[in-house]
Amino acid sequence: MMSWKNLRPVVVGVAVVAVLAILPLLAIDVPGVLPGPTYTPGTLQLLAYAMLIAALALGYRMMFGLAGLLSFGHALFFAAGAYGLGMTLDAFAPPSWPRDAIFVVSILITLVGGLVLAMTVGALALRVTGISFAMVTLAFAQAGSVLIRRNPGGATGGDEGLPLDIDNVPGAFVGVVNTRNLYWLALAVLVLVYLVVLWVEQSRAGHVAAATRENELRVRVLGLRPYTVKLLVFAVASVLAVVVGMAYLLLQSGAAPRIATADFTLTLLVIVVLGGVGHRWGAIVGGIVYTLLDQRLTALAGSDFIAGLPAVLRVPLSEPLFILGTLFILVVMFLPGGIAGIPDRIRSGRRSHPAEPETATDA
Repeated sequence: MMSWKNLRPVVVGVAVVAVLAILPLLAIDVPGVLPGPTYTPGTLQLLAYAMLIAALALGYRMMFGLAGLLSFGHALFFAAGAYGLGMTLDAFAPPSWPRDAIFVVSILITLVGGLVLAMTVGALALRVTGISFAMVTLAFAQAGSVLIRRNPGGATGGDEGLPLDIDNVPGAFVGVVNTRNLYWLALAVLVLVYLVVLWVEQSRAGHVAAATRENELRVRVLGLRPYTVKLLVFAVASVLAVVVGMAYLLLQSGAAPRIATADFTLTLLVIVVLGGVGHRWGAIVGGIVYTLLDQRLTALAGSDFIAGLPAVLRVPLSEPLFILGTLFILVVMFLPGGIAGIPDRIRSGRRSHPAEPETATDA
């Protein structure tokens, strides 16, 4: 029989998902954080985008935190999902097949293509370790970014981006009026990514990956194959990024070249560290907090209030990246466990400074 300690995370998780699921039906307004009540399209799109970034960071955290793989090319697979689905939808003529069939087939083709790309990049990059691995993944990401901007055959749209072909997308995912459906899609993607990450981390391969991160030589001595396990973790994380990329294309009605840059992967690394590498839910919290801060700080930077401040305050506060960078430095210095590590630090502080010393003496 399961104890409450083991059952509590499941209950809390289900409750959080349930609250998020009914959020579009409520009229909750958080001034300064959300652009309007939660049922409005603008707020729903922002929250959906935050959940997709959280899902992307969660997959990256599995690769970085579990297997110790510092990749600078994770954005490549996110872009592969967005651009892959967009280009596949464009390749079908609307009268050829029913719209729903084209949409499903395009998703399957993008997933297969993403898996092939992940296995190819992983098989080559994992031949080296450490900073060399990071540089190889960075090289692939840069190559993908250049390819997107070069716009071969007019397929990617170049610097203008790739618009979504709505003729081959189900009507439930098209238009501002269906933003609520896109919000629920983003929530479903986040739940799916979390369950897959949980399954991988608790599997035998996940335990071997964690052991490899700590001491690869010892794992080899035990007769296990670290390369195969690391390739599996890399491929799963990359395919999850492809899934998130496809949802991103639907939410944003297009894809822009910036999502394929190395800067985007560095943003994911910042999110994971900000949330806490040691906790799965830290990546989710970090992704949501970072996205909301980024959006609101951008709006604050262009406000009349900031424009009226003295130059010594106006210049730094008008740069959202400066504020986010300062926050990141403060978290690294004073909260090494990230946001998710705050409860552990509080509990540790309580154990070191008990409230009732007499009780400890009696014991």
